[in-house]
Amino acid sequence: MHIDQLLHSIDTQMNDNQLTAKLSVSESWSQGRTLFGGLSAALTYHAMKHAITKEQLLRSLNTNFIGPIKLGEEFEITIEVLRRGKNVTQILGRINQDGKAVLSSLACFGTARRSKIEIKNNLQHCMPPPKKANFLPQIPKVTPKYLAQFQLAKTKGGWPFTGNKEASVQGWMRFATPPEVFSDTHLVAIIDIWPPTILQMFKLPKMASTMSWNLEFIHPHLPIANDDWCAYQATTRQASDGYAHTEANVWDAKGELIAISRQVVTVFG
Repeated sequence: MHIDQLLHSIDTQMNDNQLTAKLSVSESWSQGRTLFGGLSAALTYHAMKHAITKEQLLRSLNTNFIGPIKLGEEFEITIEVLRRGKNVTQILGRINQDGKAVLSSLACFGTARRSKIEIKNNLQHCMPPPKKANFLPQIPKVTPKYLAQFQLAKTKGGWPFTGNKEASVQGWMRFATPPEVFSDTHLVAIIDIWPPTILQMFKLPKMASTMSWNLEFIHPHLPIANDDWCAYQATTRQASDGYAHTEANVWDAKGELIAISRQVVTVFG
């Protein structure tokens, strides 16, 4: 099941009078006992786009992963426009399954405005473009199935459960099967594909999951080709008491910063 199939299903269900969509996702998108978080956030964001205009761009997306989303069973995405101002629209998105809330997202969309303040981003990465993706063995009950939907080319850091002393990771990412057109919805999904930075420090498999995720999009940015690699660099700011705070920057293939990501990760070990 490709992500584009799910996005098309949302598009056919939602309109000005219908602010809900029902979906079921196959096991190929599983992340442990739940649906891959990047996909659930992306689907919710895609539903929100039906309540805005093309001029309103995503500025921030705050997602709380409340409970597991069961694969192969129907869930419902509901959106609510909290406020539609002159320049900014704020939308609340929810996913419910079996009558329970499992995800909540708050998005801020804003139109471009004239301003005397303009500060260019000077943060760059020094990673050469990858020649090919890394091989990721599919180890039952260890390697999440959703990773087969993507390609990763790691340049720094370790894979989970390798006993690495670092808590950072750098590399490149893209879809294994390119989407028809790469949109901001695809960008939301792909940013979350990397394993939590702290998992590489364990020598044996341990559980970890994202509790909350803050994502900011940098505009304007150039269109992204459907087979482009995007660069990713993540660090752990602090970790203790079973929680880790991580930050990441994302660049397009041309070296332009396009997103900033922050996560609070629960660690069981």
